[in-house]
Amino acid sequence: MLETVSKPGRLVSQEKQMQLRRRGITALLMVAPFLLIYLVFLIYPSLRVLQLSLTNADLTGQGQYVGLSNYARLLREPTFWTALLNTLYFILLTVIPNTLVGLGLALLVVRLKRLKGLVLACFFLPYVLPVSVVTNIWNWVLDSNFGIVNTLTHSTLAWFQDPVWAMPAVAFVTVWWTVGFNILLFIAGLQNIPPEIYEAAALDGASGFRLFRSITWPNLWPVTSLILLLQLIAQFKIFDQVYLLTSGGPFDKTLVLLLYSYREGFQQQHGGYASTIGVVLMVVILAASLLQVRVLNRGERA
Repeated sequence: MLETVSKPGRLVSQEKQMQLRRRGITALLMVAPFLLIYLVFLIYPSLRVLQLSLTNADLTGQGQYVGLSNYARLLREPTFWTALLNTLYFILLTVIPNTLVGLGLALLVVRLKRLKGLVLACFFLPYVLPVSVVTNIWNWVLDSNFGIVNTLTHSTLAWFQDPVWAMPAVAFVTVWWTVGFNILLFIAGLQNIPPEIYEAAALDGASGFRLFRSITWPNLWPVTSLILLLQLIAQFKIFDQVYLLTSGGPFDKTLVLLLYSYREGFQQQHGGYASTIGVVLMVVILAASLLQVRVLNRGERA
């Protein structure tokens, strides 16, 4: 009697196990292409760069193991510290200003009654332009001889060749180019705030800046944290604008870490040393991102 009762139970459990296995195999087959691409195009190159950073390899990757000598040389190299400080200066000029400009423009766009889509498209259009087009536009606008800005201001300043103004000019071009993405994220965050909250606050007499400080800003903080993190990572990896607008000049005033790595790897044929710069940059980005996440999480809890 007990055997006849237990056999159907065993069959049901075996069928469940077979279904779970089929689901596991199906899930694995669906994830396998992504895992393969991830391993081949991200994990393997990262490990290869780490390996090359411990060698004196040239651009072809051929060289001898030298241990940590590349890292010791890098820390003694004044050009590395110049590139690092220039990168941090660029971050200072772009991350927070880009976020604030995006927030301000998003607040203006959401209040529009008409042509909201057209205005948003105009702000977002630069973001979809290739960097070569963007740099050509601003090379013309800021040209020292016949540029629009110098013509209107009666100035002869060579913006991208001036040691003082070269980096701020590159930062301004970067903000103009990328702020549309931030506007889009901020508008999405603003539209997710329930209007009932504003109505209840208005009944309590809140208006203007008090509404922004008490309702809009706290509800936008998760979006703001995301934008700040994305901006920080993106600006640490600045290369295209600097390469096309200034090539690191004048006098290395706009030399950044990725451009320094490019020079060492592709111009000086120092593949191992260039890989060392890349590894250090990755560590700096990771450390800065973790620190920023901790600070932003504290701000959200506060």
